[in-house]
Amino acid sequence: MSTPNNRRKDPGAMGAEMVLLWVGIVVVVLAVASVNVAVHVGHRLAGTGTPVPADPFAVFFSVLGGDIPWPPQATWALAGVVVLVAALATLVGLWWRGIRQRRTRVDRAAAYMGRGRDVEALTRRHAQASAKRLGVTASPGVPIGRTVGGGQTLYGSWEDMHIDIWGPRTGKTTSRAVPAILDAPGAVLVTSNKRDVVDATRDVRARTGPVWVFDPQGISLEEPTWWWNPLSYVTDEVRAAKLAEHFASGSRDPGARTDAYFEPAGQDLLTGLLLAAALDRRPITDVYRWTTRPTDEAAADILRDHGFTLTAAQVAGIVAAPDKQRGGVFGTAQQMASCLTNRQVATWVTPRGPIDTRPHFDPAAFVAGGGTLYSLSKEGRGTAGPLVTALTVAVVEAAEELAARSAGGRLTTPLLGVLDEAANVCRWRELPNLYSHYGSRGIVLMTILQSWSQGVEVWGESGMKKLWSAANVAVYGGGVKEPAFLEDLSRMVGDYDRQASTLSTGRGGRGVSYQLHRERILDVADLAAMPKGRAIVLASGSRPTLIRTQPWMAGRHADAVRASIAAHDPQAARTLSNADAELAAVRVVEATREMP
Repeated sequence: MSTPNNRRKDPGAMGAEMVLLWVGIVVVVLAVASVNVAVHVGHRLAGTGTPVPADPFAVFFSVLGGDIPWPPQATWALAGVVVLVAALATLVGLWWRGIRQRRTRVDRAAAYMGRGRDVEALTRRHAQASAKRLGVTASPGVPIGRTVGGGQTLYGSWEDMHIDIWGPRTGKTTSRAVPAILDAPGAVLVTSNKRDVVDATRDVRARTGPVWVFDPQGISLEEPTWWWNPLSYVTDEVRAAKLAEHFASGSRDPGARTDAYFEPAGQDLLTGLLLAAALDRRPITDVYRWTTRPTDEAAADILRDHGFTLTAAQVAGIVAAPDKQRGGVFGTAQQMASCLTNRQVATWVTPRGPIDTRPHFDPAAFVAGGGTLYSLSKEGRGTAGPLVTALTVAVVEAAEELAARSAGGRLTTPLLGVLDEAANVCRWRELPNLYSHYGSRGIVLMTILQSWSQGVEVWGESGMKKLWSAANVAVYGGGVKEPAFLEDLSRMVGDYDRQASTLSTGRGGRGVSYQLHRERILDVADLAAMPKGRAIVLASGSRPTLIRTQPWMAGRHADAVRASIAAHDPQAARTLSNADAELAAVRVVEATREMP
């Protein structure tokens, strides 16, 4: 529900009588001023020496009464004044028409939404103060956009967590992901299912540290010049269970019904196999081989030899189970690990022979060194999504461990994680439970989704609500057609009171009555059809506000980003042409920045 201070009278509520009154005032003022100028100029040009009063109204009425003569030169002066006023009126009319055409249909709502002190916690001044307190000098915070009402540039601080919901092709990459990556002061972690964010930022980020591109499915045609062993993350049964959960989440179709026995049993088996492979220093592909050999007890023997007796008993119990039961559990585990059968994927997560000269990715060294990691994967089953999730979690947990050893329990230089397409390529099941915790650790995450239902498919309704509520900054960029979500968002934006007037006539004369009508600032239809270049920001402690998005083309890194795209994007000419078109649209919108 809206709060009382979110209700304002409609500033555009002006009756017909008031309009006519103002028109009459303007006409009178122009007439008096024109006559006054014409008389003064005319008598001066004619050299009559007739004294002309300084009071414009005295001049006007004196001319009408014949007390002051009207020389012929005054006629020419009046004609010049009329032409000048007409020209100015035409220019003002054309300017106003252009302004009206450039403004979007939702800009009017900015008058009722947050601006000024309502969004003080998101201003650059507040963000810089917060960054100074945290010891960050390179950047004030994560850029969000500029308010339509007031033109204030908004930032999320280095303690804020973000969640974004933008529909397809609404500009989330150019306006949110890329600007955030470019302004990050330390290590950056990025997930995506497209190469555009990599091409746009990799050369810029290379100036601040090493760049790693994890591309096991060839999305950006990156060669496996380095590798990462997922089993290096597994140090005990707890971490093995986490890694198994990533495989389970990534292999499951959205909304798929799972078996109450075989799903958890298969995940437990996979946990034991991952732990056994890690303890025996085997490649992770051996885990999949074990899932195809239900009677092989090698994994149980390894676990037993290393003192994990209960986990060994669990694996041995499944091996000794009846054929149908054992086959179902092993089949489930095999399905979870199916991405390991892809040879292209395997080259990124297994060594090349006994001695691999390629550098091995170390999450702890990466966090401390301040580089950039891009993790790319396609959607669907059998993709590298589980490995992308595992690598993401390994980096974030390495950052958490470093924060625990740092002053104040937080990273000296924040780590930024831009989880683009999180519901498709980074299905981190525990993310909602950890979201609020990471902000205090200096680990700033931005989860970007295409719709509310996408998040529900991964985390469930309660998990998605938890993620939404735990985020300090929530941004809606349009393009969503889910009435339930849009209705909730409309209620959060709030209402306003529109003042309407009614003219009535009777025997006693005329009367005007005024009524207040409660209306939504932005209804469901407005939110569903949100124009490109506009977004709604809901932040902790601030009123909802309407912003103009700020794509990278309008930022200080524009030339460097263009150079990076030209160097890496196979379709660079087309990409840059589209960027130029979007920049032209942004500049048109920026011309109206000072409009209320």
